[in-house]
Amino acid sequence: MNQDVVVTGVDVIAPNGAGLDAYWEATLKGVSAIRPIGRFDAEGYPVRLAAEIPEFDAEFTFPKKLTPQTDRLTRLALICAEGALSDAGVDPAELPEYAVGVAVSSSTGGLEFGQQQLQQLWGTGWESVSPYMSFAWYYAVNTGQISIRSGMRGPGGVVVSEQAGGLDSMAFARRRVRKGTQVMTTGGFDSLLCPYGISTVAAAPGVSGSADPDRAYLPFRADSTGFVPGEGGAVLVLEPRTVAEERGAETVYGVVAGHGAAFDPDVTGSGGDGLLRAARAALADAGLAPDDVDVVFADASGSVPLDRAEAAAIERLFGARRVPVSAPKSLVGRLISGGSALDVVTALLSLRDGVVPAVPGTVRDLVDPRIDLVVGEPRTASLRCALVLARGHGGFASAMVLTAP
Repeated sequence: MNQDVVVTGVDVIAPNGAGLDAYWEATLKGVSAIRPIGRFDAEGYPVRLAAEIPEFDAEFTFPKKLTPQTDRLTRLALICAEGALSDAGVDPAELPEYAVGVAVSSSTGGLEFGQQQLQQLWGTGWESVSPYMSFAWYYAVNTGQISIRSGMRGPGGVVVSEQAGGLDSMAFARRRVRKGTQVMTTGGFDSLLCPYGISTVAAAPGVSGSADPDRAYLPFRADSTGFVPGEGGAVLVLEPRTVAEERGAETVYGVVAGHGAAFDPDVTGSGGDGLLRAARAALADAGLAPDDVDVVFADASGSVPLDRAEAAAIERLFGARRVPVSAPKSLVGRLISGGSALDVVTALLSLRDGVVPAVPGTVRDLVDPRIDLVVGEPRTASLRCALVLARGHGGFASAMVLTAP
């Protein structure tokens, strides 16, 4: 039950890079994908900026028979899952029937697919609604389609806790591995970037209404205008360390050492107490202390009161010790459950390469002085342990501890 669970495969599809290497290169260079919405005419919408995933080569090789029954987000999740399994050197067809499971979080499901079918319903009548509407919009659709396409009949699940969902689904997957499942495919994928989605996010507290991409998402600054929505995410392959060693896994990115979750409906009024409790629980689960943490990947909501509460939680966790804090989502927007999964991959790459991504376009004097936010240029450091923090709208809080392999 307590054996190490390691990450042996990863893949990423993010607004600033499709594929692990492309994403990491763009992140270290500070390449922002935030720009005016181009997928539809956003004139008149209160949210005008987003981080969209441009079309890329793998989409054009996707099986055409699956296109009518899937939202684009689901197709991206399928491509990403195949990439992660390939990176791990795992072929589900070569393993026992129930040896591989799936838990890829989503809060939105195939939202754009659902919008299009509702347009059909009210535009031309019920006869034109696709029968695939029965599942293509559903928040569990990514887990289901990945399982079907890759023939993975082991444990399946999806945790819906908004931005915290990526971490919570990874924790679910870790538990299944510790209970005997040989391989779990996990992570998060989300998108609100369609007219219906932007209409709903426009009502969310803390969303930016800025029209200036350079000033739209500035976490931990008093002059921040809020967060910018994005899309995409990451998929990871988890295995017991013993199994990975026995089969000669080519790469071990790191260990999922600990996880903690909490609920805090009064996020700002409590001073980030839920996030603090989640972080302490994750460290206790890992058998580590705050002094062992070398870098923090923050939730970094961009909302001034929420960022202040997170800064307070970080200060309370580490005391006078200033741990480097990274906020790579400032380049790609908030991807809901995909954002925390992407942060985990980013943290693993930081541990691998000894470098902390920076928030470009800001200066230290404007950042909340209670935290050591890495700004301007990436910072090199000796890194053995990373703490990833995530909060979901409504009070969800989650934290994950990752250690070098």
